[in-house]
Amino acid sequence: MSDLEVPLTERPKRKKIWVDYFVNFRWIIVIFVVLPISFTLYFLTYLGDVKSEMKSYKKRQKEHDENVKKVVKRLKERNASKDGLVCTARKPWIAVGMRNVDYKRARHFEVDLSAFRNILEIDTERMIAKVEPLVNMGQISRATVPLNVSLAVVAELDDLTVGGLINGYGIEGSSHIYGLFSDTVVAYEIVLADGQVVRATKDNEYADLFYAIPWSQGTLGLLVSAEIKLIHIKEYMKLTYHPVRGSLKDLAQGYIDSFAPRDGDQDNPEKVPDFVETMIYNPHEGVMMTGRYASKEEAKQKGNKINSVGWWFKPWFYQHAQTALKKGEFVEYIPTREYYHRHTRCLYWEGKLILPFADQFWFRFLLGWLMPPKVSLLKATQGEAIRNYYHEMHVIQDLLVPLYKVGDALEWVHREMEVYPIWLCPHKLFRLPIKTMIYPEPGFETQRRQGDTSYAQMYTDVGVYYAPGPVLRGEVFDGSEAVRRLEQWLIENHGFQPQYAVSELNEKNFWRMFDGGLYEETRKKYKAVGTFMSVYYKCKKGRKTEKEVQEAEQAQLETPYAELDP
Repeated sequence: MSDLEVPLTERPKRKKIWVDYFVNFRWIIVIFVVLPISFTLYFLTYLGDVKSEMKSYKKRQKEHDENVKKVVKRLKERNASKDGLVCTARKPWIAVGMRNVDYKRARHFEVDLSAFRNILEIDTERMIAKVEPLVNMGQISRATVPLNVSLAVVAELDDLTVGGLINGYGIEGSSHIYGLFSDTVVAYEIVLADGQVVRATKDNEYADLFYAIPWSQGTLGLLVSAEIKLIHIKEYMKLTYHPVRGSLKDLAQGYIDSFAPRDGDQDNPEKVPDFVETMIYNPHEGVMMTGRYASKEEAKQKGNKINSVGWWFKPWFYQHAQTALKKGEFVEYIPTREYYHRHTRCLYWEGKLILPFADQFWFRFLLGWLMPPKVSLLKATQGEAIRNYYHEMHVIQDLLVPLYKVGDALEWVHREMEVYPIWLCPHKLFRLPIKTMIYPEPGFETQRRQGDTSYAQMYTDVGVYYAPGPVLRGEVFDGSEAVRRLEQWLIENHGFQPQYAVSELNEKNFWRMFDGGLYEETRKKYKAVGTFMSVYYKCKKGRKTEKEVQEAEQAQLETPYAELDP
């Protein structure tokens, strides 16, 4: 929450409606309905994971092959002239993202992928994990961390799945080294529209499909497994908390300096930490965190502090980090897996809005073991009016911007939305042999700004998750208009908006933000047109009418809008 004493602009007070009161007392439903059901589902899922782990890799692979055959058979049952577009059979509210899956409310042809939730192999020789798309981050870190290996990029929230992170968007504090989650994938197993099963890598005959899959939202084919890069890790994360004060531009520069050497030596492991994360708590204060893997022997040396942040009664991580503003810089050792999922219990800081008192010691001690509520259940227990209220009065957006523009982004968010805390996490945006939907700025390699290399431009995720300042003060706030301005700012600054979020983009502006060349070529080449909905229509806000679905089945962009309107 902002600490501004005077509002940025004078806004009229907003008249409260019945939805305001329902939202204020929604904690009753969360405590007595959502949390118990969430805990039960988490426990049942865990038992299913344990049951899967008891099977040999050979048996899991055999079951996988059988399930793939079922998917192929189901696709071949579809009558293109009568049945709708293909989509998965998951219910619209199950997705973790905030975007409404309204395309499933129109005519569609369901394919059940619910069985694809197994780890097929952890190969510590090839350093590859082969997993199915519904494997989540908590499941795979339980299997890998005891072996002192891990995915190169482990998204913070337990519930995020491999398929969602590949087809959508995934980032972590190690992305300044390895890129986004999809950048760590070495092979995809895809069922194409005609039922053909292919393995796509960056150097085989399906290389174009390999590069087109990320950000495609499952509109090129059905992902049934992925082979993902593993890295060697140690038992603990040595985490340094460093407070910074000043203007937003000062905070931005402190953040950049925390991981990007000013001499340009970005690939030097002695100068670049293993993990990076910053939280901006108000317009004048932030805490920069940098982590390095540490052995058990180092962590347990006399004088070192070990902090097991994963216990249910522990302070929420963002509040614990905020203590650095009072006591100054400090260092502690956190068990690696607990560090990976440090934001899970409180959903970053969204838990404060859902349960205003859940960060108090008495609640954490008595009921903290029930946390977090499943995002899917939170969505399932809200009606249309509540959902629209959150879209207008609440912001959950990520801005992917070039690193050198992070100060401008912070000032823009402060001016237009006034949301705090703000999460900052850097990631490499690689220069690839094929131009994909997201791509670095032309000529970045000659500029060599701080953080950039010859092969990748450093970007930053500016995570904006909370109620805006005007809403907290009871003032008028137009959420839809704010998102439209945000999207326009991103287009003008070569930024990108992850597609899990609510978007106000029309089709023309969508293809100004993203490059559609490779995507449309692969849609035509692999016969996805007329079988899978295009990515724009899948992300488009609002319900899809039957007419729109029919148009989407035939949709083919003649020329990407990005080329028409540079």
